[in-house]
Amino acid sequence: MQLDRVVLLEPSGAKHFVVLDRDVVNIPAVGVVRADTLRSALGRRWSAGGRSFLVLTPSIRDAVGSVRRQAQIIGPKDAASLIWNCDIKAGDVVVEVGAGSGALTLVLAQAVGPGGHVVTYDMRSDFLDRARENVAAAGLGERVEFKLGDGRAAIPETRVDAFVVDIPDPWEAVGTAAKSLRPCGHFASYSPNVEQVNRTVAALRTGTFVETRTLEIIEREIEASESGTHPSFAPLGHTGYLTFARSVLERF
Repeated sequence: MQLDRVVLLEPSGAKHFVVLDRDVVNIPAVGVVRADTLRSALGRRWSAGGRSFLVLTPSIRDAVGSVRRQAQIIGPKDAASLIWNCDIKAGDVVVEVGAGSGALTLVLAQAVGPGGHVVTYDMRSDFLDRARENVAAAGLGERVEFKLGDGRAAIPETRVDAFVVDIPDPWEAVGTAAKSLRPCGHFASYSPNVEQVNRTVAALRTGTFVETRTLEIIEREIEASESGTHPSFAPLGHTGYLTFARSVLERF
């Protein structure tokens, strides 16, 4: 299969996500280059205009880092926890309520694989348009269905494997999740504020959900050099709270 995307890595750590969708591509702040030139330089140094780059295959982290933002995104540390705690895997069907800029949509689409399916809802058409552009740029558009509508209301999707919510009032989507999830399917919500968590957990506890839990992921990078190793002076602290639960037919 022909390589259709690459990442150009600068010595500074800066990256350029490049879609090879034509014979000659124009890379902002870099220049014009033939796509086959970049394909043949994979894993090697490539120079342009006196600057040197390494040509890499893009990871999902690269794809998320390159999204054009219409709204605040869920970052890698929280997205990874969502995938793990919701047991999202190849072939799964996932409903996402709140497409935003499509960053989490990318991660979900990567996780379900070519045999899976993601349905993402948003009430704003401009958010959906931006999410659609970002997902297409990552080459994952065929796995995602974009729907303009209120994912808190009745939706046609049933027996889905996971129901993921990123909206200001996630508790309002709990009832819809209960009707949409298969038995033992997973619910997840992302909330910046603890007051949102309280109301969401209360809604889950009144429904047929079990194993309700909330996490906060704190990430601290370690910098290693010849002079010594120490934690980064710019740790990534609080971003949001992740609430999880499983849908069942009966409770204790």
